[in-house]
Amino acid sequence: MSDYPHLHPNERDTLTQFMEEHRSLTLSALDGLTETDATARLLPATDMSIGGIVKHLAHMEDLWFTYTLLGSPLPSPWAAAPPGEEWAWRSAAGDTVVELRRLYAEACTRSRAAVARYDGLDARAARPSFGKAPVSLRWLWTQMIRETAQHRGHLDLMLDVIRAR
Repeated sequence: MSDYPHLHPNERDTLTQFMEEHRSLTLSALDGLTETDATARLLPATDMSIGGIVKHLAHMEDLWFTYTLLGSPLPSPWAAAPPGEEWAWRSAAGDTVVELRRLYAEACTRSRAAVARYDGLDARAARPSFGKAPVSLRWLWTQMIRETAQHRGHLDLMLDVIRAR
């Protein structure tokens, strides 16, 4: 992202630019972390860990882009996980930093490939959302930018705690 930001991109390139920035910064949160740092509960008001956030975001990439947009089955490890989102948060304590990085990077690669299959942002997801109807690719992409940015803020706070030690 050395040429970030593009100042006058079209809508699709704008979404790509922001999503890729947040993905890159999410991965960089793992740089130099020990296994203890990745699993530590660093903020007193939450049970979140850096590893839990990264694994949760990997799950959301696959849930929204692979499962919802494409209508494909969830890939491993989600296909064998108990229902609900909590498993990703809790199970990250058993993953190494290398495993978490790989899991997130692979989920992002699948998401990029899913998005590339659609020409327009008005394309509808294969599966309905919220018990209503399929969301558009535009909505889904914006949702993932929002979710990833929100959790990046959590990552920033946790990394500040580690640096302050």
